[in-house]
Amino acid sequence: QNPYCSFPTGDPHIGNLYVALINYAFAKRHGGRFILRIEDTDRQRFTPGAEDKFKQALDWLGITPDEGPDQGGPNGPYRQTEKLKVYQQKARELVDAGHAYYCFCTPERLKQMRREQQAKGQQPKYDRHCLGLPPAEIKKRLARNTPHVVRLKIPDKGKTKFTDLVRGEIVFENKLIDDQILLKSDGYPTYHLGVVIDDHKMQISHVIRAEEWISSTPKQILLYRAFGWEPPQFAHLPLLRNPDGSKLSKRRNSVSVLWYQQEGFLPEALKNYLTRLGWSHPQDKEIYDFSEFIKLFDFNRASTSAPVFDIQKLTWLNGVYIREKISPQKYLQYFYDFTPEEIKSLPEAKKKISQIAPLFRERLKKFNEVPKLIDYFFKDISVDKNLLAKQAGSPERAQEMLKSAFDKLSAVKTWNTRSIESALRSLGQEKKWANKEFFMTLRVAATGQTATPPLFNTLHALTQKKVLTRLKKCINPK
Repeated sequence: QNPYCSFPTGDPHIGNLYVALINYAFAKRHGGRFILRIEDTDRQRFTPGAEDKFKQALDWLGITPDEGPDQGGPNGPYRQTEKLKVYQQKARELVDAGHAYYCFCTPERLKQMRREQQAKGQQPKYDRHCLGLPPAEIKKRLARNTPHVVRLKIPDKGKTKFTDLVRGEIVFENKLIDDQILLKSDGYPTYHLGVVIDDHKMQISHVIRAEEWISSTPKQILLYRAFGWEPPQFAHLPLLRNPDGSKLSKRRNSVSVLWYQQEGFLPEALKNYLTRLGWSHPQDKEIYDFSEFIKLFDFNRASTSAPVFDIQKLTWLNGVYIREKISPQKYLQYFYDFTPEEIKSLPEAKKKISQIAPLFRERLKKFNEVPKLIDYFFKDISVDKNLLAKQAGSPERAQEMLKSAFDKLSAVKTWNTRSIESALRSLGQEKKWANKEFFMTLRVAATGQTATPPLFNTLHALTQKKVLTRLKKCINPK
């Protein structure tokens, strides 16, 4: 069983979803269960609505937990704030057994302690000022409700080691590990106490998370030992990086999964890209679906080096998925969804969108490009005279081309791609105009753009009336 722990402190981070995908795939490959747990005990950073956004991101990616706050299950409750008494009771048990102790140090004292340690070049670490307090003194302070925390008592000697599924054996000297706070002064557990109790209760077999938690693992293993429980297996994945090697952050790239949804990335493409970052396909494939990843995923092919999150590479891959990997029906639905509401509200807009959407399939890289690409089909355009002249070679030549094209297209009786192409090609041959100059001049006059889908398809979709109106406006500008 694999837990995925969501911290409701803001928008769902792309790095967190990367870890969630690995958890989900590993659980499914081995016939296990993927459990969503909401670790909402950090009340200072808690953000209302963050849990719903995270669930929305999972849903968009097609990741459905087997157990969680919405699904229920035998291991609930799935929000940590709903079981505070359990954590408080377990913390007291640790104190009674001599594995933890009460600490009454004020924030001011701790700040001064760290300042003095740093001045001496020492590693900042709790000095165990409260470890030797007499039982009577502890009892008195607790009776007075003196603010306090509960700290884990780390062994003075020895080593704590574990075998990481990605990195092999990792060893920590106990003397270098801080006496971690387990229960805060507000009665809420820290991450360390909460996850150990929950993972044991939920019978979690594997904990797969980011490498930033490696230094926390020995504390959690010592907690398992203090409780007399068997720890799960651990796997720590490398953090995603920017192309310059810095940690992926919103200062360089958008890190919210929902941003990628709004930008018109396909969930299938994003899953393909993320899973490829920290893992190599046995056949070195770059493009594969998520079901194939589930079937093949193995930690032996996982990387320990920091993968680079390259938005340009993701955009390229998304374009491949748009062109080759989704059905025409799905493509059309995405295209329509990203069409502005003001356009969708126009008469017969749906029919027109169905007609023009296939023209753009080879060009689209993200669906948020749709509004700008289709504007000239529905809205009035502005044509740059200088651009027209540049395409034709001179203003006079542009006028000659447009007047001749206007007359030729006016005579077209059946307005379709074939008849338009036949009329314009015969005109170009008759006048001995280079196709590039002639067709680019028409393209600019009819659309205001220099880059569109194939010209004859575009003119057909615009309708004869609209094309002639626009050519006439360029011939006789007001």
